[in-house]
Parts: sequence; C-alpha cells; structure tokens
Amino acid sequence: MNVTRLAAAPGYEPPNHTDMRCLRLQGHEAGPSEALWLGLSHLLPGGHTSLDASGVEKHYVVLEGAVTVVTEHGAVTLEAWDSCRLAPGEKRRLENRTNRPASILLAMPLA
Repeated sequence: MNVTRLAAAPGYEPPNHTDMRCLRLQGHEAGPSEALWLGLSHLLPGGHTSLDASGVEKHYVVLEGAVTVVTEHGAVTLEAWDSCRLAPGEKRRLENRTNRPASILLAMPLA
C-alpha cells in the first residue's frame, strides 16, 4: 500500500495552467503505480488551462466548487461530484468562471 497524505503530496507545475496549484496524489513522484496517476488541482477564480489535448484519456471529478470544461464541441460546467471523461486526442480547457476556488481530481494513465 502506498499512502500519500495531502500535506505531503508533491506539487507539480504543468505547462499552460494559470492560477492553479497542482498536487500529485499517486503515481510519478507521489509513489509507485503500474497503470495510472492521480492529481488534485485547485483553481483560483479565473484559473484555467489552455485548450490542449493529450495522447491518453483523462478522467475528472470536481470535488469542490464548479469547473467549466470546454472542448471543441462546446462547454459543460461540472459541480461537486460531477465527472467527465475526455478521449485521447480530445482538446480541453478547464476554467473556473466563479468567484470561489474549485478543486478537481484527475485520473490519467501513465504515459
């Protein structure tokens, strides 16, 4: 078993993430994993990513607040405990359009 306490979760700074604080919960520098890694991102009001794609699927779960997920096909606002899956190659932009911080969990295969 690998336990990562939130207080000890290592931070990371992905490119094109503005006004966001990102932490690794499992995988990569947070500990061993054979298939996926988990990340926790806190978005300040107005925080966002760019409209980018990756070669692997992504799964998001909003834990607190509201996060708008924008794709080339439209936008949807997810609230606490809502989730979505993005296919490999599907472009996405995350946005916090509210005046309150938001937190989102990311599950992604190891690349």
